[in-house]
Amino acid sequence: MPARPPERKLFDGDGFYAALDSARIARKLKWKDVAGQAGISASTLTRMAQGRRPDVDSLAALCRWASLDAQDFMGGKPSTSKSESGTPPLAMISTYLRSDPNLKPEAAEMLDDLIKITYKRLSEG
Repeated sequence: MPARPPERKLFDGDGFYAALDSARIARKLKWKDVAGQAGISASTLTRMAQGRRPDVDSLAALCRWASLDAQDFMGGKPSTSKSESGTPPLAMISTYLRSDPNLKPEAAEMLDDLIKITYKRLSEG
């Protein structure tokens, strides 16, 4: 019997959960509130926190709730240093932070500086 090829991850569940957590924090909600607003069970979120992937209906509901594109979490995408629009991701982060109505301009600038410093340090070989 031939050996089975290694399992490919087609969905980045950890990345999706992290994006949901960011949306939850920005909206100042508890996970129970997320479940209620998205129309899914709280146990789905618990399972996701434990590394399991959501079913397709929960995925769709959570994408809708958080305004996320599921395609952004699909494996096998070519890695690039720019988004599809041609804008570098770090520039996009800066733009988003500075346009966040929940942050004072000084707070957005501090977060932006922190992210840039961390990015530079971690991306250096």
